[in-house]
Amino acid sequence: MLIWLFDWLTPHYSVFNAFGYLTTRGVFAVMTAILLSVSGGPWLMRRLVALKVGESVRDYVPDGHKDKHGTPTMGGVLVLASIAISVLLWGDLESRFTWLLLATLTGFGLIGAADDYRKLRQQEGLSVRAKFLLQSVLATAVIFGLYLGAAGPHEVALYVPLFKEVALPLGLWFIVFGWFVVVGSSNAVNLTDGLDGLAVMPIVLVAGGLGVFAYASGHAIFSDYLGLPYIVGVGEVLVFCAALCGAGLGFLWYNAYPAQMFMGDVGSLSLGAVIGLIAVMVRQEIVLAVMGGVFVAETLSVIVQVASFKLRGRRIFRMAPLHHHFELLGWPESRIIVRFWIITLILVLVGLATLKLR
Repeated sequence: MLIWLFDWLTPHYSVFNAFGYLTTRGVFAVMTAILLSVSGGPWLMRRLVALKVGESVRDYVPDGHKDKHGTPTMGGVLVLASIAISVLLWGDLESRFTWLLLATLTGFGLIGAADDYRKLRQQEGLSVRAKFLLQSVLATAVIFGLYLGAAGPHEVALYVPLFKEVALPLGLWFIVFGWFVVVGSSNAVNLTDGLDGLAVMPIVLVAGGLGVFAYASGHAIFSDYLGLPYIVGVGEVLVFCAALCGAGLGFLWYNAYPAQMFMGDVGSLSLGAVIGLIAVMVRQEIVLAVMGGVFVAETLSVIVQVASFKLRGRRIFRMAPLHHHFELLGWPESRIIVRFWIITLILVLVGLATLKLR
C-alpha cells in the first residue's frame, strides 16, 4: 500500500526512491511485524484469559505438559494479523503472489481457528476428514490460481537441487504436486507445534531461507547466475517472508520456554501452509524438505509409529511425534527445543548452499 505513496513522492523527494527496493521494504516489513506482534501480545493474552481460551492438556501427553493447562492458546491470531498488516503496508498489492499468500494465510487460519474453537468448547476439534477436506479444497484453489498465472513451462516444472539442467515438466500434475506440498507442510508444522517455541523458530528460519530464493528467482541476473528459474514478480514474496520472520520472532517473545501463550492450530496450520506455498512459488519444494527437515522427521515419526503398531503390534518410539519421544527419554523440554532449532539452522544453511552448488 505504501509503495503507491512512495511512487507518488519520489519525483518530488528522491529519498523516497529507496522504498521502491525490495530489500528496503523487506527490512521495514520485518520491523513492522516485530513491533506489532510484541506490542499486541499483552493485550491479546488478556483477552484470551478473559474469554477463557486456555490450553486443554490431554491425558496421553508426557506428565510435564500438565503444568501447561490453562495457558492462553490461539495466539497464532497475533502472528497472522502482524503478517497481514505488515504485508499490506509494505508489499506490492498488484502482485498475484502477495494475494495468493494472503488468501492461504487467511483460509488456513480460519480452518485452524475452527479446530481450536471446537477443542475449547466441545473438547474435540474438527474431524480428521473435515479438516483434510477443507485444507484440500483451499490448497487446490490456490495452486490452480498459481498454475493459471504461470508464464511458461519453467514455472510448473520440478527442479532438482545441485543440477542446473534437471527440470521435470509437471504440466497439470503441478496442481496435484502443489496440493501435496501445501497440505503436507501445513500438517507437518501442526504436528511439530507441541513444545514451547518448537515450531515457530524453525518456521522463521525456513521462511528466511526461502526469502533468499524468492529474491534470487525474481532477479533476472541473479537467477541466471545461480541457475534458478527466473519467475517474473516472485521477488515480491521476499516481503511476505520478511513479515513472517518478524511476526514469528515477535511471537517468540511470549512463546519461548516457559510459554506465556501458545500458537494453536490457527497459527501452525496457516504458517505451515504458507511456507509450503512459498516453496511452490519459487520452485524449491525439494529444498523445503531439506530446510524443514525437523517438520519432515516429526511427520515421519508419526507415520512410522502408526504403521509399526498396526502391522507389528509394537511401537518404535516411546511416543510420537518425535519430540515426545525425547521427553520420555528424560531430555528437558528446553534442551529438545534448542537442539531442534540448531538442527533447523544447519539444514537451512545446507539448503542455501544449493544456490551455488549447481
